Amino acid sequence: MNMALIGLVAGLALGFAGYFGGFGAFVLVAALGAVGFVAGRFADGDLEPGDFFRSRGRDTGRR
Repeated sequence: MNMALIGLVAGLALGFAGYFGGFGAFVLVAALGAVGFVAGRFADGDLEPGDFFRSRGRDTGRR
């Protein structure tokens, strides 16, 4: 599946959730989609748990 098709499916799912379930369902579907995306990146090996806790800036040696 290419990224455009995945984006289309995600947009349709969010649209249906928002239309039929209201804003709460929209937020729930969006949050679960984000969790699934991160879990998929972990499964593919593109992310490591340390990526969320490492500083992106320069390390000045201060703690």
